[in-house]
Parts: sequence; C-alpha cells; structure tokens
Amino acid sequence: MRILGIDPGYAILGYGVLDKIGNRFQVVTYGSILTDAGMEMPDRLKVLYDELKTIIDTYQPEEAAIEELFFNNNAKTAIMVGQARGVAVLACAHGNLKISEYTPLQIKQALVGYGRADKKQVQAMVKAILNLEKVPKPDDTADALAAAICHGHSAGNDRLKKLMGK
Repeated sequence: MRILGIDPGYAILGYGVLDKIGNRFQVVTYGSILTDAGMEMPDRLKVLYDELKTIIDTYQPEEAAIEELFFNNNAKTAIMVGQARGVAVLACAHGNLKISEYTPLQIKQALVGYGRADKKQVQAMVKAILNLEKVPKPDDTADALAAAICHGHSAGNDRLKKLMGK
C-alpha cells in the first residue's frame, strides 16, 4: 500500500509518501511545499493544490493520511490552516485517494504509544521507524511522515478486523 501523509499548513505543508510492505515502511519521498508570505491567500492555495496534484500524479499513492487541525487561540490562523487543509483534501479527492484523518493525539499514540508525547519523541520515532539518518526538516515534513506511519498501522488493523468479520 502506498500512503501519502500530509501535515496541512498554508506557509509550509509537509508531505511524505511511504510504501507499507508487510510490517515495514519504505520511504518513497518526502518534503514540504512552501508558499511566500507576500502572496495573496488564493495564490498560496493554488500553489499548494498544484504541488500536491503533481506529487499525487508522480508517486500515485493509493491512500492519504491527513492530520486534523489542532485549534489554538488564534481563530484567524486556524481558518487559514483550515483552508489549506481543504485544498489538500480536494487534491487527494481529485486523485481518487482513500482519505483518512487523524488527530495529533492519535498520531502520537500510534508512534510513541503515548498521546501526550512531545514533538521530539515523535520525530525520534519517525527517524527510527523509517531508518533515516536524521530527523526530516522542517517539522511539518516529519509530522506528515508520522501521519502516514499512523495510517499504515491503523489501515492494517482495519483490514484485519474486516477479515475476522468484526
């Protein structure tokens, strides 16, 4: 199964494409899409959409794992990130990907075994699980890979439950 993990943002959108083979993950590609702070929001959203569509067309993932929004105290920022997240969902839908959404708590639980783990613990697990030399930067990229890993573990559990008739 090929999974596209996405950590949505309008300034930096992290992505990672992984193959899940049995119980192992193989890195296909990862990185981030950056938009310039001086751009108008519609133009930033277009860049995000176009770049994600290119990634989807190039690497042909079957499924997408998108991190759900974590709401902070700044409503304007949350709305802008929500717009970027909507663009990511739309790009995945246009690519006919099965889309699953995970909260930061679910992702931390899947990688570290503890839903209140800090960012460094999650990043260390991404590095270890994927056999990387160093933690991917920026943080958004590591978060996208974490979402993909979380989905790889969850999707396997869902398939097992279906096979067992549960």
